[in-house]
Amino acid sequence: ARPSTVECLSPVASKMKHVAAYLLAQLGGNASPSAADVTSILDSVGVEPDSEKLEKLIGSLEGKDLVEVLAAGKAKMAAMPSGGGGGGGGGG
Repeated sequence: ARPSTVECLSPVASKMKHVAAYLLAQLGGNASPSAADVTSILDSVGVEPDSEKLEKLIGSLEGKDLVEVLAAGKAKMAAMPSGGGGGGGGGG
């Protein structure tokens, strides 16, 4: 039997499903997606939301400008050490 969409998600992707659906709702013109909006998007592709994580996400974004939230996250990522060096083998 073929695995379901949920079974195919990696642990990281599984954690990001709510964020991805929230962003899709915003890109579709919904300035302030609700938990029901996100759930509807996830349901449309056969993915079951985690209501606790979804409510936490919605609560953390409530009243915030998503562009500012993303910019702040990008700045935090830029400040993180990124580990070293390079690799790259020579060709031949």
